[in-house]
Amino acid sequence: MPRLSEVSPPRLSDVVAALENLWPAERAESWDAVGTVVGDPDQEVTRVLFAVDPVQEIVDEAVKLGADLLVTHHPLYLRGTTTVAATHFKGRAVHTLIKNDIALHVAHTNADTADPGVSDALAGALDLRVVRPLVPDPTDPSGRRGLGRICELDHPLPLKEFAAKAAARLPATAQGIRVAGDPEAVVRTVAVSGGSGDSLFDVVRAAGVDAFLTADLRHHPASEARAHSPLALLDAAHWATEWPWCELAAAQLDEISDREGWDLRVHVSRTVTDPWTAHAASTTPTDLGAPN
Repeated sequence: MPRLSEVSPPRLSDVVAALENLWPAERAESWDAVGTVVGDPDQEVTRVLFAVDPVQEIVDEAVKLGADLLVTHHPLYLRGTTTVAATHFKGRAVHTLIKNDIALHVAHTNADTADPGVSDALAGALDLRVVRPLVPDPTDPSGRRGLGRICELDHPLPLKEFAAKAAARLPATAQGIRVAGDPEAVVRTVAVSGGSGDSLFDVVRAAGVDAFLTADLRHHPASEARAHSPLALLDAAHWATEWPWCELAAAQLDEISDREGWDLRVHVSRTVTDPWTAHAASTTPTDLGAPN
């Protein structure tokens, strides 16, 4: 540990270098937009806020906190832009950040496949034991990086109990957890993937797991997946499956700060930025079929 007299705030360039070491930009998908979006490399950083979404509510939270750096999982400009005018909500976020000397850094698909990454954090939140990546990164000789994770439960559970545990362990959202499968089916192995996961059904089936927990499952892919095999599906809110990464990432930066002797305070936003705000359960008896 450094002596108190040696503790000093780092520059933004120092912190970004540390973040790039955790989540190298070159490991992001080609379509992704990661890295530093706003910020002066020479500015001092004393307070950092981690969040999933770079929306105005989170930007305002960073201002209120007195943060110098906001790190988000989702990009602000994923498809590029020709303007940052404050007449648009994204431009307004940029103006707020710059006016308050707050930098913005994004780690998206490069954090998804990291070791540890988004799905490790999701597995940890669910008390699952990670066995291996669902889709291994062929450039990683250790076999630890990659998209999604294959996991085991310490003790098998009926699907309905595992779903209830997931609902209790993940951040509360209007959606909760949707489930497809026999409620009494025993779950011993689970594939997890933070964020949208219905493009992974083929590799999940090939993995031979009992259940797949992810987000944004659509009707047709989910229906076809159930027709192919008895694989149980658990569909959580996109935001809820990725928020645990914020706590993991904050802990990683905290550890770096201690090692480097930085005077850095790291925070995690607990603001729910899932876009869905309410859920009305169906009340029509299921044996009556669809309404006329």
